[in-house]
Amino acid sequence: MTICNPEKIKEILHRALEQAGTFEQCALLDYPEHRNVGDHLIWLGSIFYLSDVAKTKINYTAAIKNFSGSAMEKQIGKAPIFLNGGGNLGDIWPEYQAFREHIISKYRDRPIIILPQSIYFANPFNLTKAALIFNSHPNLTLFARDQYSYEIALKHFYNCHIILSPDMVFQMVEMPGLSFQSNSELPILYHCRQDKELEPSFVSASINLPNLIVEDWLSFKLLEKFDDLPVAVELQQLSQKVGQRNSETNQESVSWHKWYYHHPYVAKFNQLYNPSVHQKAWAFMYSGIQQFQQYRLVITNRLHGHILCTLLGIPHIFLPNSYHKNKMFYETWTSQIPFCRFVKDASELEANVRELLDEAL
Repeated sequence: MTICNPEKIKEILHRALEQAGTFEQCALLDYPEHRNVGDHLIWLGSIFYLSDVAKTKINYTAAIKNFSGSAMEKQIGKAPIFLNGGGNLGDIWPEYQAFREHIISKYRDRPIIILPQSIYFANPFNLTKAALIFNSHPNLTLFARDQYSYEIALKHFYNCHIILSPDMVFQMVEMPGLSFQSNSELPILYHCRQDKELEPSFVSASINLPNLIVEDWLSFKLLEKFDDLPVAVELQQLSQKVGQRNSETNQESVSWHKWYYHHPYVAKFNQLYNPSVHQKAWAFMYSGIQQFQQYRLVITNRLHGHILCTLLGIPHIFLPNSYHKNKMFYETWTSQIPFCRFVKDASELEANVRELLDEAL
């Protein structure tokens, strides 16, 4: 299969998701109540697909910590439950898997759809436990986000409907406001995660490139007390701080005011349950776009750093994470994107950076 552009990946995403069927209404659970831009991008892709393409009304949303079974049932009755996608189906991030297993165990009276996930279990016992719960549900659909995860799911979740699908963020391909203007005077970003998914051979000290800025998502740095603030204050501070950062570097290409108040997608949020959570995700998307537009090339070990660069058309190097997630997603979907290179060995990084920079001239 030739997949040389994001538009093709979006087509594949739609064909995959169509297999789940259509529903009049639903709940969408596992809102990302944290500062990781990538998970907010996934959330936005999910709500835009369900609302705009599937024509499904999202009548209840919740994060793990504020989920209420009684509130959900009041809002949707026995309508289907969608569980948001990502890279947390497994035992690396156990709190998300525990919530997923709780929902699947409790709500066997309706369809449950797990949106595209990467699967990784370090402990076979945890995989066996998850399989028992998943296979006990009479109507569970699981979208696997790469070929490796798909094969694991087929083998262990044999009573479920398993579908191979790209990430939900590809729903936003061709969305207004996604643009990039190359400038040879801009620095290079090493967009480096520092958590337990970091591949040790690619620590920032091992990368010796001139004019290199090393940072994770800007939201981690700028919103240190994020969880303690009301939503309105969070949004205001995020917009102000990103605007200040970009004003200092003279690289602001999308104003906060235009993005947050006048973008053609903004009106969609008021038609959804609890609009403020979707508006918060929208603010995080803005911060990620603004961050990446400041650089002529991005080196990233985050999957959604790679996906956001792909949507924006930014030349970038994609690095492995601590397990198969990044490598398998690239090999399944994006290996033919011309302005991306997947680099497995740190010794090959400099040559690939030079090659991409030469091609961008």
